[in-house]
Amino acid sequence: MAREREVRFEILNVLGTISEGTKGWNKQLTRVSWDGNDPKYDIRTWSPDYEKMGKGITLSEEELRVLKALIDAEIEFLDGEKE
Repeated sequence: MAREREVRFEILNVLGTISEGTKGWNKQLTRVSWDGNDPKYDIRTWSPDYEKMGKGITLSEEELRVLKALIDAEIEFLDGEKE
């Protein structure tokens, strides 16, 4: 039977909360170092004490910038629909 490897992480910055769950878990954008590696940007749910986490997505700085451009374009499109 394979042993589960413990994932080490250090949350360097909580950049903001995207949404709050009913059980205290929050979906947040954070800057995290995983297993002592260079920090990445992370979108996932965290327990109130940051001891447990849900599935999420991890982005490099370049990927974060691309995502921002995509979101900016979509918001511009949505705002144009409302006019």
